[in-house]
Amino acid sequence: MNLNPPVPLSWIAEFTGAKLIGDPAYLMTGINEIHMVRAGDLTFVDHPKYYDKALHSAATVILINKEVEAPAGKHLLLSDNPFRDYNKLTLHFSPFVPATASIAPSASIGEGTVIQPGAFIGNGVKIGRNCLIHAQVSIYDRVELGDGVVIHSGTVIGSDAFYFKKLPGGYTKMHSCGNVIIEDNVEIGAGCTIDRGVSGDTVIGEGTKMDNQVHIGHDTVVGKRCLFAAQVGIAGVARIEDDVILWGQVGVNKDLVIGKGAVVYAQSGVASSIEGGKVYFGSPVQEARDKMKELVYVKRLRELFKEA
Repeated sequence: MNLNPPVPLSWIAEFTGAKLIGDPAYLMTGINEIHMVRAGDLTFVDHPKYYDKALHSAATVILINKEVEAPAGKHLLLSDNPFRDYNKLTLHFSPFVPATASIAPSASIGEGTVIQPGAFIGNGVKIGRNCLIHAQVSIYDRVELGDGVVIHSGTVIGSDAFYFKKLPGGYTKMHSCGNVIIEDNVEIGAGCTIDRGVSGDTVIGEGTKMDNQVHIGHDTVVGKRCLFAAQVGIAGVARIEDDVILWGQVGVNKDLVIGKGAVVYAQSGVASSIEGGKVYFGSPVQEARDKMKELVYVKRLRELFKEA
């Protein structure tokens, strides 16, 4: 999430009650969780396992629960509960604003776009030209659509990220302050769900087509001209490169890469990154030709044991 205008660390320290180790006049330009950080950002860390990763990330400001030596160029905010204070900041800079109409007055809708009765268009949404938004589609605040986008009934764009921290008393939600960006000529089927980024953007690339009941998790980036059949589910922070085909009920794990032009057959499970330009099958996936041979051998096991 970008901060415009930037905010001095003196204000951040006062607002959160954290102890500042660094320059009070430094202007912070963004807030992001660790997967999305850039120079000028604040991120948080509250577990020793991830101290080193956070401290040596691109982030310039680290909200942390232990006093440590700050690497060169870093500013620290010491807090007894960094997760709480991170949520406090994102809620302040990206608050929930109740809707006052089914199509928000602040929404921008391009020439030639048709919005069918019963659709909901949230605050600050940007929709390009010649789009078609069918009935009962919900487009949450700040989502951006390019030109020629088609979205079928019952689809939800921009719902919160599925991101929770387990605490002794249950689960606490991380506030979603990111966005969804859908590029030109994308078509999204009925009953699909695309979550906004926790702090960055979930992106659907130009010309990509989705069947019904497809789910895209937070901060996932889908490339151009991809094709997803019904009931594909993709977890958060995945990167799907251009021209990938995922057939029905393929499940994709979080934080991985599917290479350009890969094809994954129906009901497969992608557990880790896979190369482009190949065809895959199985759970976990392997190259389809090898998997098919393996299945033939499995079918022969009874016969082979009898022979033995």
